[in-house]
Amino acid sequence: MADIKTQKHDAIVLSSQSEKDLQLKFIEMLKQAPLPEDELLANLGLFLSSKSLSRILFFYEIYRKIINTHGVVMEFGVRWGQTLSLLSALRGIFEPFNRHRKIIGFDTFAGFKGMSDKDGKLCKTTDGSFSVSENYQQYLGEILALQEALNPISHLKKFELVQGDATETIPAYLKRQPETLVSLAIFDFDIYQPTKVALEAIKPHLFKGSVLVFDELADDIFPGETIALREVFDVTNLKVERMPMTARVSYVVL
Repeated sequence: MADIKTQKHDAIVLSSQSEKDLQLKFIEMLKQAPLPEDELLANLGLFLSSKSLSRILFFYEIYRKIINTHGVVMEFGVRWGQTLSLLSALRGIFEPFNRHRKIIGFDTFAGFKGMSDKDGKLCKTTDGSFSVSENYQQYLGEILALQEALNPISHLKKFELVQGDATETIPAYLKRQPETLVSLAIFDFDIYQPTKVALEAIKPHLFKGSVLVFDELADDIFPGETIALREVFDVTNLKVERMPMTARVSYVVL
């Protein structure tokens, strides 16, 4: 297993102090869970909050929208990789033999890079914010490999982690893989510059029925994501939708 070095991480938390205290209590109870090790993974629902469950349900519904379309899944802004792992599990449920449904994640794995004035005054983060632990990309790769091993045709690798400056790695990836069709694109870079480059790069690889998911659209703390979308697409021709179980995540079906 990868050697992971723990360090301080940035986070924007809008919870009240009482909510934070309850979350910390949940963490302590998870650490001290008197469950047998071989039953721990099967009982993680014990510690699943309504907020966490709502995000899982959101992506469950999103994945169902792409089952009958062709193409890969791309996530722009991976961080700890929970969404990638969830998508891998959903693929195993809905289309375990679809070798073309590759899941690709792009991230610096070193935090934000390329912040600009278009990211607004309310955004107090800086380049380097939201970094992850040392060697985390290797650890995440092991997790995703285990996810694949639990499902059919596991000898065919169907995920990829692309590390580096997204303004360079995304265009380079699509140049190497010109056959790419993007059925689902998830935008979680938060900030303007990499989001705009990602939108511009994948636009020729989208098709009628492609789904775009946005984590910070219409968010005053991270205005850059919305600005980037408006500069690349005519939003008057887009139907930006949401689901009742989530507050901030939105999506567009082209």
